[in-house]
Amino acid sequence: MSSDMAIQIGRDALYMVLLISAPMLGLGLLVGVLVSIFQAITQIQEQTLSFIPKIIAVFVAILIFGPWMMHLMVDYTRELFLHMPQMIR
Repeated sequence: MSSDMAIQIGRDALYMVLLISAPMLGLGLLVGVLVSIFQAITQIQEQTLSFIPKIIAVFVAILIFGPWMMHLMVDYTRELFLHMPQMIR
């Protein structure tokens, strides 16, 4: 396997990680900001208040975007297996 091919595989893997984690991180970030604004408005400074909404938001993101994320992972894995004979040379 050439160094260019190894770099390309690593780049594609990092891109997949970012693409797959983006919906969960985005919804968690959005809910975190909304809870922080709510805490600033009401002056409730409970540290544990932000955890439960964020956990629920991440689970909802997994439920909504799960099939899409699975499709991306299966396609990426299939491409890796299809290009494996070229990697060995």
